[in-house]
Amino acid sequence: MCDVEGIMLQHGMNFRPGGRTSIFLMSVRPGAPYEDQTQDDGRVLVYEGHDIARFRGGPDPKSVDQPMHLPGGGLTRNGKFFAAAQAFKQDKAPAELVKVYEKIRAGIWVYNGVFRLLDAWLERSGRRRVFKFRLQVHEGPAPAEVRLPKDLPHNRMIPTAVKLAVWKRDKGRCVKCSSTKNLHFDHVLPFSRGGTSLKVENIQLLCARHNIAKRDRIE
Repeated sequence: MCDVEGIMLQHGMNFRPGGRTSIFLMSVRPGAPYEDQTQDDGRVLVYEGHDIARFRGGPDPKSVDQPMHLPGGGLTRNGKFFAAAQAFKQDKAPAELVKVYEKIRAGIWVYNGVFRLLDAWLERSGRRRVFKFRLQVHEGPAPAEVRLPKDLPHNRMIPTAVKLAVWKRDKGRCVKCSSTKNLHFDHVLPFSRGGTSLKVENIQLLCARHNIAKRDRIE
């Protein structure tokens, strides 16, 4: 993931890092630190904002509101994405494009595609307030300025449970050549031809070379 992006991703929320496309790192695994959700068969992502940093003598980050501003008055990452969503809703700017990577196992990240940031709000979670960001998958080709992994376009997210089952079944290797590098979740019956993302039987692991070579062919 970091090799593809050419930068070290040390935060879950990355607003235009180095002037490039924004990036979210998400997880819906049990015990994940934030309550990210997928909806509408993977077309919609509801992403939770991030807490204050933990520091010695400070409060439990899960006990206080997620911050909009830094101590010096500038916007936090929450605040930057919130402002971008509000600008879109007020027709002042196009929707912020966000590339999304998902952690499915320790050390295993998968690319979920490009999403458009459409909305943001604050809601109660117990005794504190947290940010929520609503994103919808970007349909069609990504703009030229979006630096994409060497992969076929994604237009639906594959549910995490399906990814985990496929990873286990295919033993973390390309089903064509057994490569363990640059792997992708591929639809056996292509999505463009009615293939589902919801059934393990229709998903397989392919390396980038075989994934790109296949394109929309039914084998």
